[in-house]
Amino acid sequence: MRELRRRVRAELSRTKFEPCLPRTADDPPAGPGWLHEIKHDGFRILAHRQGRSVRLITRNGHDLADRFPLAAEAIEALPVRSCVIDGEAIVCDENGLAVFDLIRGHGSNGRATLCAFDLLEVNGEDVRREPIENRKRRLAGLLRVQHDGIALNETFSGDGP
Repeated sequence: MRELRRRVRAELSRTKFEPCLPRTADDPPAGPGWLHEIKHDGFRILAHRQGRSVRLITRNGHDLADRFPLAAEAIEALPVRSCVIDGEAIVCDENGLAVFDLIRGHGSNGRATLCAFDLLEVNGEDVRREPIENRKRRLAGLLRVQHDGIALNETFSGDGP
């Protein structure tokens, strides 16, 4: 098990992709030029696709593709050869709210959906230097065909308050 974790961490360090994690603040950012997103209650995931191979990697280097088959199927169905998508795997309650207790078990969860925040790589091209608005447009284009296992996370522009 340790050897597997070491290999996964080594693979992650080679790819050099890390999720953009939220930071706490006393107040929301004010002024023009900000994009705001909902922070869901789930597992932060970097979804890696290379050919037909899909990995859903947590911040700790665990691959949860087997635990979240619907999200893995959605990544595999994207019209690309490869991609890396930053997102959050969630399970919603009957009111449509992400509830951490519904996802945190150790077994497979066929209801888990990936809320996609950002596109980091597509077809071998590292796009992290592109403006976030361009990456989000490209991500929306990839997700134009709906799949139950993935959804574009909604953004709100304008003043934070």
